[in-house]
Amino acid sequence: MRTQFFGNPDSDTVLIQPVDSREDSIERQLTLIKENTGKDILMAAVFVDDWGKDLSPWEAPAVFGDENFGSGAKETLDYIVNAVIPEILSPGKKAGDEGKGIEKKLYLGGYSLAGLFSLWAAYNADCFDGIAAVSPSVWFPGFLEYVQNSSVLTPKVYLSIGDKEEKVRSAVISKVGDNLREIHRLLTSLNVKTVLEYNPGNHFRDPDIRVSKGFSYLIL
Repeated sequence: MRTQFFGNPDSDTVLIQPVDSREDSIERQLTLIKENTGKDILMAAVFVDDWGKDLSPWEAPAVFGDENFGSGAKETLDYIVNAVIPEILSPGKKAGDEGKGIEKKLYLGGYSLAGLFSLWAAYNADCFDGIAAVSPSVWFPGFLEYVQNSSVLTPKVYLSIGDKEEKVRSAVISKVGDNLREIHRLLTSLNVKTVLEYNPGNHFRDPDIRVSKGFSYLIL
């Protein structure tokens, strides 16, 4: 796992995003976010080694192919909180040091399984000013029940889904729409500032545009 920084290193707005190997998509997102918000931001791209393991909160049976999901989300979040964020903040400061002179706003977000990870992190870390769960894999077995029995630690959450994502043959993945709507309802009931946005197309359409919209919502 490694981190690469993109954008304006002096920005007070920092977006942290778990990604695979698509560095070109980060540059495109930065351009779109600036068009949407007028802001130059800093993006910390966390390149994960194993997508299905590093972003999964617990083990689960395979949905695609024969490779099961792992349980590496805790290690990935620990890396972000204890390695990435201290590098972003002023020397000597730590994640969660609210009111101690830290001026940077920290937002975590991602697409698909990285969106699921980001939403899971909203219940496991209190150092983020907002979470962007973009087309998140909330069909993940046991995730809805986890949310229903956990306390959210983030004040602002963006949710989105493609309007054709739940129209699939897989009995597991087809739950994504109902689960996301229920999560949105729960967050709303807890007075979390949240929105659920529908985008045109299936899960694979315009991921960079969708991620940019999610982060733009958080920082405006």
